[in-house]
Amino acid sequence: MLNGAPIQFERVADVPEGGVLFGLPGLLLYGLLDKSREIFSMPEGFYPLESIFLLLALMALGRIPSLECLRYVAPGEWGKLIGLDRIPEVRTLRQKLSELCSQQGRAERWSGLLAKQWMENEAQSAGVFYTDGHVRLYHGKLTALPRRYVARERLCLRGTTDYWVNAMDGRPFFMVSYPVDPGLLNVLEQNIVPRLRAEAPSQPSQEQLAADPLLSRFCIVFDREGYSPDFFARMKEQRIAVLTYHKYPAEAWPEQEFRTHPVSLVNGEVVELHLAERGVKLSNDLWVREVRQRSQSGTQSSILSTDYHSDLSRVAAAMFARWCQENFFRYMRQHYNLDRLVEYGVEPVPDTTRVINPPWRAFDYQIRSHRALLSRQRAQFAEIQLARQLEPEQVQAYELKKGQLQEAIEERCQHIGHLKTQRKAVPKYILVKDLPEQDRFQQLRAQKKHFFDTIKLVAYRAETALAHLARDKMHRLEDGRSLIRQVFRTEVDLIPDHQNKTLTVRLHPLTAEVHDQVVKYLCEELTSTETVFPCTDLRLVYEIAGSS
Repeated sequence: MLNGAPIQFERVADVPEGGVLFGLPGLLLYGLLDKSREIFSMPEGFYPLESIFLLLALMALGRIPSLECLRYVAPGEWGKLIGLDRIPEVRTLRQKLSELCSQQGRAERWSGLLAKQWMENEAQSAGVFYTDGHVRLYHGKLTALPRRYVARERLCLRGTTDYWVNAMDGRPFFMVSYPVDPGLLNVLEQNIVPRLRAEAPSQPSQEQLAADPLLSRFCIVFDREGYSPDFFARMKEQRIAVLTYHKYPAEAWPEQEFRTHPVSLVNGEVVELHLAERGVKLSNDLWVREVRQRSQSGTQSSILSTDYHSDLSRVAAAMFARWCQENFFRYMRQHYNLDRLVEYGVEPVPDTTRVINPPWRAFDYQIRSHRALLSRQRAQFAEIQLARQLEPEQVQAYELKKGQLQEAIEERCQHIGHLKTQRKAVPKYILVKDLPEQDRFQQLRAQKKHFFDTIKLVAYRAETALAHLARDKMHRLEDGRSLIRQVFRTEVDLIPDHQNKTLTVRLHPLTAEVHDQVVKYLCEELTSTETVFPCTDLRLVYEIAGSS
């Protein structure tokens, strides 16, 4: 079999979890099989390359968390969903994946082509890009990865850092991974911004930029970690707008400055917010816009922007939409096992990678510890108060305690100053090759991880497209996602009609009539796409049992 087993469907009923086939049009739309034969290759055998890709994507939609979990599903039933008599065994599937990812850079090339395609197809929303880091925790013992602060755990833990670029509604474009976190600003300048300048669609021409000095190519949005007036200035020189929260806002603005503005949120909801705007100069004399939103309790959120064209309502909506990216991270962790380790093994870190110098880190740790103790001593010093009427013995005790604390504070300040001098004499960064042997580490293998991440992104986008379709008949996107997950878990009947070249996917009724009506609408929309099942000439027809 030079080209693999033929894809053939037979009439079958009650296929468990067959509802995942509702995601097939979206998977193909978002490029699951685009360039697959051109980029990937593996020895021909019983399972065609397209079937492997389809199986992995349907596993993601079906919430099968890992390849090992395939041991506990019926291989024959899942084989019916992809037109084969059975799906491959776990050992065989692992072998196929090793062959697909055998060449370095294949997965990155594939995900890069898909990201460019997604941005071109979503040019209307690709003018604003959201960037944030996500830490994948590692609790293994193969290597001692550097520790980094994990906000969701509020601890410094070992792991790798992925920097993601998303659209305003949270849909992902691409990500870059680092075993040693260089920081958001370095990643933006060295990797993300050059890539966006080369690939982002609908950028203004040089003539348009020359005619309007305030026009920007696109806008990047990030959290307070990226606050840097010098970085803002460098981006402005490249005609790139930035949007972030003010890390050091001044005093609260007077209440009378705020006006009520209608703001259209990313989910389509229109809310009224109390907004005000000023022009401010940062420490490097860069003039930026400062937009503040005042809550009902009086709290003010300060936003900085070098987007000089958009009105303040649009600036506020773009900044507050950053939570869609946080929601994306949470959803991917909960439903797509984003942080799961895909393969075991390590590989060398490039010798030119910069890392924190261990002696510098040791001095810095001591300084931070002594600063915390100093703050506690100063608080104790301020709490000691002399009462109005005291006996001479009490006054002496007060003076003695106050004096002892004052002396301890002065000694600790001197010790901190000495530690700072020692830290200053040590370089903060060194290269990996210069690390002492006991501090050496390696990075986790990343080829299969990048490949699986791309599969999961395609699956997430397909599910999101279905959820948006369902939302046409429902109130909230979250309700649509919940319904789609229920559809994925539901049995189907597969009815091929080779004469008319159709494959009918008949979903069993759901638990509520109102949900069946929404699914009926989904069936009509999906059937209208006229999607053809890969490697066949069968056009997909969707319906729900009992519908007329």
